[in-house]
Amino acid sequence: MTSTPTVRSRRAKKAFVLQKPNGQLVARVQNVGPEHFGIVAIDCAKARSRYFLADFYGRTLLEPTTLPHNRGDFQAAIDRIRQARQQHQLGDLVVAIERTGAYHRPVQHAFRQAGFETRLVHPFTSKQYRQPADPGNQTDDTDLAAIGRATSHGFGLLEPTWPDDYVSLQLLRRHRRDLVDKNTILHCQIREVLHAAMPGYAECFCHLWDDSPAPLVFARHTTSAQAVRQQGVAGLEQIARQEGLRCRAETFHKILAWATQAPPDAGHSADRRRVLVSLDDDRLAKTQQILELERDLAHLVVATPYLLLLVIPGINVVTLSDLAGELGPLSLYLNANAITGRAGLVPTRYQSDQVDCPNGPWRRRGNRRLRAVLMQTADNLVQCNHYFRARAAQWSRAGKDPRWVRVKVAKIFSRLAYALVAGQQLFRHDCCQPRHYILGKLLEFHSSHRTAPEQIRQDLETVIGQLPATARAAEAPPLQKVLDELNQRSRGPQPLAKILPLVLARLGQRMLQSEAVREGTCS
Repeated sequence: MTSTPTVRSRRAKKAFVLQKPNGQLVARVQNVGPEHFGIVAIDCAKARSRYFLADFYGRTLLEPTTLPHNRGDFQAAIDRIRQARQQHQLGDLVVAIERTGAYHRPVQHAFRQAGFETRLVHPFTSKQYRQPADPGNQTDDTDLAAIGRATSHGFGLLEPTWPDDYVSLQLLRRHRRDLVDKNTILHCQIREVLHAAMPGYAECFCHLWDDSPAPLVFARHTTSAQAVRQQGVAGLEQIARQEGLRCRAETFHKILAWATQAPPDAGHSADRRRVLVSLDDDRLAKTQQILELERDLAHLVVATPYLLLLVIPGINVVTLSDLAGELGPLSLYLNANAITGRAGLVPTRYQSDQVDCPNGPWRRRGNRRLRAVLMQTADNLVQCNHYFRARAAQWSRAGKDPRWVRVKVAKIFSRLAYALVAGQQLFRHDCCQPRHYILGKLLEFHSSHRTAPEQIRQDLETVIGQLPATARAAEAPPLQKVLDELNQRSRGPQPLAKILPLVLARLGQRMLQSEAVREGTCS
């Protein structure tokens, strides 16, 4: 009796490939012939580069030449290469540039704008192709030869071109991340100054930064326990009125009680106040910049298919912009495994003869920014998503390493994200219980960020255009509930009450206005 083959055995075996898929040149070389296929190898530095031209066989057509990084020299090099191409009757040509941080970008842009196909060679690749030919000898010319050999063997890789929206997402997302890191350092510095000038003051408040600006406002005006005692409750109340703060009476008494029992400070209160005010002003400015960047990121990310990920509890707008900014268009990925593979979340393998170690340590090479975003997303899902929290607890009870658990969560999420974003369809999944509503989550984000009403309306309408038709009806009831709550309020500005009817109309919902009941009548 023959057994039915399993799903794994029925899968097509991965073909053995000699070259990188996005570095292959075989078909193009066959079309024109190896002696008519040119390779321009460029070894980049900060202010100048070295380049040479050879055919596919390695015969040098242009000797290594120094290329200063300025417009005139770039144009002269491009003209020289075009002339050599005509002279040697090259039917096809590629430009291979060694990746060197950001220094290779001007060279890449110059040749790309001139109409050449540019490819990138990783420095580790050129090193491996240089050492067998020139062991212990590293020069610009030996690197050029290694770049040419690597390109001819399929390791000059094509870099996909991202749409402008994704490039903007990446730039703004990384700038926001940098500001958040700097703000974290400022928080630590402010706490150090407070501990020296007002020992124990920061511990009087559960949240020193988020809930209210009052703690730091009072610290900026006093900066010592003695000054607080001199101000008393009346002085603290006057400071609150001047700064427009609304504080409970318990707050003033709590601060005064601390000042009464405070230990001796380090002195120099005036100097420390100057430092504290400077640091806090910097913190407030960076916080405002972060809020503005997050609003801009939300405006960009809602125009991408990534917005469908908001149905997953634990995924917010900021996480969405991080994923879209580092992953880019998912159409560039062959499958979900390519996502974690690019991030380096894949175990290494060592196999020789009958020795096979398939589950080695994680690969050290990968996109570190993407790996950090995926791991941070996994942390959020374990904390805020019931499905992933239960799975993580189950694996922890089974004795799995916490790092393994996070990588497993990131792997499951990458598959789910690929299905949602690439398919641009919503479907049932255990991690979406209870399902979060995309429009409601975006509306909550903009409300907390105090976004202008016009931008809120534009973003909500953009989301409606991105939503699958089957999901629009489900998005309307939560918005209708919010609108009903706003209509019941009788005071204060209510810009959302004017926006939501337009959004509901775009969703195809018919708005019914209830008639006012006259006094003295009964139903």
